[in-house]
Amino acid sequence: MTERDMDSGRQDDGAQDAGRQINPWLKSALEFGPILLFFIAYLRLKEQVFTIAGTEYDGFIVVTAAFIPLLVASTAALWALTGKLSRMQVATVVLVVIFGGLSVWLNDDRFFKMKPTMIYLLFGGLLAFGLLRGQSYLKFVMEEVMPLRDEGWMILTRRLMFCFFALALANELIWRNFPTETWVYFKTFGLTAAVFVFFMTQGKLFSAYALEKDKS
Repeated sequence: MTERDMDSGRQDDGAQDAGRQINPWLKSALEFGPILLFFIAYLRLKEQVFTIAGTEYDGFIVVTAAFIPLLVASTAALWALTGKLSRMQVATVVLVVIFGGLSVWLNDDRFFKMKPTMIYLLFGGLLAFGLLRGQSYLKFVMEEVMPLRDEGWMILTRRLMFCFFALALANELIWRNFPTETWVYFKTFGLTAAVFVFFMTQGKLFSAYALEKDKS
């Protein structure tokens, strides 16, 4: 075996490590479990007030304090099992720690409610920056999932950029003008459903710009 063959073997092993597969139910539980637990815990504790070290915290703040380490642990477990994390997952965890931590530290739920706004502005801004450079950063993340021609990626990226900015605006309108419970429902179900509906409505684009499979 030559040195080149050994290097190739190491690269193949690295590729396998970077793409380890796990049970899809376990993967879904690690990705969405913390959000659902946050929602359930909030419904149970929303009317309660807890006194900790002489300071009163309402149920939302207490649930937020529990959600932060839970999300970090589930994300770490996902990384340990699969060997990889998407940039969106990493950015989400970082922003949850920052804004959730500020809410708990300052006993102010507004910071945690701003978190989805910051996430969608960040993602939308990154896509916009790529478009200004004539590139689709979305392609780098999702090319293996949805093989499209370059024109298709640019159109999809532009549409998703506007979708992210719209979701950031929607989050601001909801948390600033509606009760906390309304925002919790919106965050748990509304934002997820909005992204799902967005991709479901792009069927014509996927069909028009899909790459033809090599015939061999």
